[in-house]
Amino acid sequence: MRKLAIGIFVGLLFVLIGSMVYVSAQDGDNSTSDTAAAPPERDSVAVTIYNQGTALIQDRRTYTFTMGDNLINFTDVASQIDPTSVSFISLTDPTGTSVIEQNYIYDLVGTSALLRRYVDEQIRVSTIDGTVYEGQLLSGSGEIILRTDDGGVVVISQDDVRDVQFPELPSGLITRPTLRWLVDSENGGEQQVELTYLTGGINWTADYNILLTTDNSSLDLNGWVTLNNNSGTAFQDAIVKLVAGDVNRVQPQTVARTEMQEMAFDDAGTGAAVEQREFFEYQLYEIARNVTVGNNETKQVEFVNGTAVPATTFYVYDSSQPFYGYGFFYYDQFYGQTGITDVGNYLEFTTDEEGGLGADLPAGRIRVYQEDVDGAALLIGENYIDHTPQGENVQIYLGNAFDLVGERTQTEFQVIGSNVVEETFEIRLRNRKDDETVEIRVPERLARGANWEIIESSMDYEQVNAFSIEFRAEVPAGEEVVITYTVRYTDR
Repeated sequence: MRKLAIGIFVGLLFVLIGSMVYVSAQDGDNSTSDTAAAPPERDSVAVTIYNQGTALIQDRRTYTFTMGDNLINFTDVASQIDPTSVSFISLTDPTGTSVIEQNYIYDLVGTSALLRRYVDEQIRVSTIDGTVYEGQLLSGSGEIILRTDDGGVVVISQDDVRDVQFPELPSGLITRPTLRWLVDSENGGEQQVELTYLTGGINWTADYNILLTTDNSSLDLNGWVTLNNNSGTAFQDAIVKLVAGDVNRVQPQTVARTEMQEMAFDDAGTGAAVEQREFFEYQLYEIARNVTVGNNETKQVEFVNGTAVPATTFYVYDSSQPFYGYGFFYYDQFYGQTGITDVGNYLEFTTDEEGGLGADLPAGRIRVYQEDVDGAALLIGENYIDHTPQGENVQIYLGNAFDLVGERTQTEFQVIGSNVVEETFEIRLRNRKDDETVEIRVPERLARGANWEIIESSMDYEQVNAFSIEFRAEVPAGEEVVITYTVRYTDR
């Protein structure tokens, strides 16, 4: 049996520890080729993050080339890299430097990898009860199976293992995901190269905090970019850009240097914390200073704010059945009744510049607060908004009003003929507030069929679209307002 040169000890969960392991792993990485250049530090890195869990990475480093073939290792790439999207180019001598071969090496040091590599080799296993087994590894998948020197076979449960010792670190195993190129260079000397690739595990979202005034007439808004990096690597002092919009990822990714790749290394600039501009059919937000995005880290940067933005709150009693499409006609008397009594509370403001905000709002979570009598801000609602360009209205459902109640009752139903139905509804709106008159909007979806006619109504209404109308009722404090209407449906 070969002498055990370096021990790699594995605990109950087979965790590799110790400085000897780190050194041998580095040696193992380099031992795969004596001609591989030592990986240099990054010159610069740019990260363009899409709010769909994807990021475009541009990483620049300087290598010393010799004339002819060079083996180049690019370490510290994201472990969730898409290898098909990788592009490697020499910025110093693009015409005289060509890639002959590209490899993505991801067989990392780990218990499973070591056991796979040491099948048919001698190892030593110590169990929790102090027993030591030495022998030829027959299998390390699930249970560890050894053939001892006397020809016997020992089966060891991994739950019973205290540590495992291997003679050495096999060549080919590495400590970090590595991209490796065989590059032909016409000239020797230093060259700056750029690696471009797509990776998963990086995402950004927009988070908004709103402070609504006590009279509900205006608000202050702060928007934060929240970056989440779970890609498997950190990006030090990076240029960070964020793309808001629905980017189609169905088509194969190109490895050419696109306009988006070129622009990522433009000067970050100064001024606002996040600079916004249009890019193609999307909105692009660039953090105006370089930032470090650590692995498994969440980072926030403010990107929009507005003060004294005009706002309104309103109430909606929505208790009718949605209309499911043309071509249907429902004769069932009870179709379209829901029994809902809750009255929803909504906040509305505009992103128009004249409205005080003047900004595009990427999709994200929005929280609304309001100050209590003692000045403490309390959460009054939370929701999500979709991508909202400047000049559009934002409506946020905050929750249900505690002291407003709605009641919708079908009071009459008649089948007049083989293709005609009439029904009457009574809608009661009760305001239990002490001293506030409120407006309650009542959308009514005419869901039985496409051909309808309101033949009687106790209140004016607005036709919203081809299958719905809306009432707006002023309900004084402590009072009740009743709305009735009759609709006739014809199947033709």
